[in-house]
Parts: sequence; structure tokens; C-alpha cells
Amino acid sequence: MSKGLKLAVLGFWHVHAKDYARQAQEHPGTELVAVWDDDLELGQAGAAQFGVPFTDDLGTLLGRTDLDGVIITTATTAHRNLMVRAASAGKHIFTEKLLAPTVTEATDIIAAADASGVKLVVSLPRLAHGYTQAIREVIDSGSLGQLTYGRVRLSHDGAVPRDGKEGWLPQRFFDQQAAIGGALTDLGCHPVYLLQLFLGADPETVSATYRSVAGRGLEDNAVVTVGYPDQKIGVIEAGFASPNPFTIEIYGTDGSLTYTDEGNVLRVAGHQLPVPEHGKDPFAQWVDHITNDTRADDNLARAVELTRLVVAANEAAVQGRAIAYAVPEAV
Repeated sequence: MSKGLKLAVLGFWHVHAKDYARQAQEHPGTELVAVWDDDLELGQAGAAQFGVPFTDDLGTLLGRTDLDGVIITTATTAHRNLMVRAASAGKHIFTEKLLAPTVTEATDIIAAADASGVKLVVSLPRLAHGYTQAIREVIDSGSLGQLTYGRVRLSHDGAVPRDGKEGWLPQRFFDQQAAIGGALTDLGCHPVYLLQLFLGADPETVSATYRSVAGRGLEDNAVVTVGYPDQKIGVIEAGFASPNPFTIEIYGTDGSLTYTDEGNVLRVAGHQLPVPEHGKDPFAQWVDHITNDTRADDNLARAVELTRLVVAANEAAVQGRAIAYAVPEAV
């Protein structure tokens, strides 16, 4: 019996493709009906795992009148052409971050989705987490005073060899042509959009230091520093080389807060605060936007600004100096 929206996964390049395929099968309003991939091995394995047909004919798949939407988890470099094609075919789009390698391509994708009336959502899951809501409430209360500093760190050990074997993160994540960047461009997206939420998306300078601990190609250890016109400093840390706890620090002229996912502990001025349950994840939000015929305005604006800062950080790392940050454009 049909469960509602019929979806296909386009690409098993990204490690989260399986998570989204699983969500498509578990959500009461969606049904996974097909898999496409230009990498036959990855695509056929993914289709077999989830028990749905595999096709290498993208045109025929997008031409199916019974297909409502697609989950795009290819390499980021393939996003623009694939998403514009899917949007032109009238298919709703859910995708893994980054939205695109450049801001121009990101805005092209959004314009194509809007022109075709399809619903586009980028997976920025930590925006819906309970600690994010609680931290925003503390900041909005003004109890920290004027904000002066923020730091968000997220790291895992996916690049590190274990027992004589390469780390669990696939080597394709260190391919410059496909991945664009390493730890900052992938895992670092989460600290980027969280810092933008807490401190703002309008810094005036960006600097970056990248290193490769495991030596697999692109950086697996990254620190990005942003400076704001009102003198705030933001620090974004991301890595594939150490299994550190996820941490957030926000400081102001009148107080500070810290959060760690070790125990899900949020402290403000030394006092522990309750952390709410998570809100709806991005996949569920996407389904709601399709069902209710609404546009994911905030998600799309943040996806563009995420792309803008990642691009700037990668450029700063190449130049080895702080660079001026481009003025954000309206989406």
C-alpha cells in the first residue's frame, strides 16, 4: 500500500545517503521506490540494501509521473546540474550539505526550484536540536551582555588508520575534484551554520588554518576564525582526526555559556540548564513543506550563507592570510 510521497535516492556518494534512504522508508508519509547512481557499484549496493530497484537511466527515472521527489547525495560538484535537472522535471529535492561548490551555483539551484514550484531543503540538522534552541533563548534574553566570542567544535576520527587499515571515512572524501574540501567543507558545515546562527552571518574577515594529520589528501584538521565589525570573534573547528566531544562556547560582556554532548550538558554562569528535545529533523521538515506547499525560506537562506563562508574559508586557507568577507546577498 502506498505511503504517500514516492521518493528516489540519487547517488550513494555521501556517507549519509543510507541514513536518508532509511528515513524515506521509515517516515509515515514517504516511500522509497528507486535508486540511481552514475557509480554502478555504489548505486546497486544501496538499492540492494534497501530492497528497491536500481536504474542507471536518470532521464527515465525523472520522467516517472509517480515520482514525487529525490534525495540527492552525490558529490557536491554534481549538485547544480543534477538539481536543476530534477527541478525542471518537477521533483522536490532534499539534499546533503553543501548545497553547491559556489554561491552562484547555490542560487542557481534555488532559482530553478522556485521556477518549477518544487520544495528544496538542505540538511542542516543541528539547527533543530534542543541545545540550539536553548542557546538561542539564552542569547536572545540578553543575559550574556554584548557577545564577544563564540566557538563551535565538531570532530570525529574517520581519517585515522586503525589496526593497519585506512580510516572509516571513504577516500573519495579526500578527492579535491569531487569533495571540494576536506574536514571544514564536510563536517565543518555544522559548526559554520551554528556559529552563523549564534553570532551572525556577516563577518568582515575570515582566516583559516588547515592541516592533514593522516596524510590522505585534503585537510582533516581545520580551524577557521571570523572577525565581526562589532569586534566579536568566532572560531569554527572541524576534524576527521580526533574523536572529541561536540562543544559550543559563547562569551559576552556579562556572562558565558558552554555546551557539550557528553551528557548533553548546557551551563550558563555555572548553572546547568535543561536541554529541550530535538525538533523536527530536516527530512521531516521537507515532507511538511511538500505537504503544506510552503517554501523553506530560512533553510535556503542559511544554506547559501553556509556555502559563502565555506568558500571564503577555503580561499583563506589557500592564500594563508585573512581575507575580506563578501557582503551577503539576499536570497
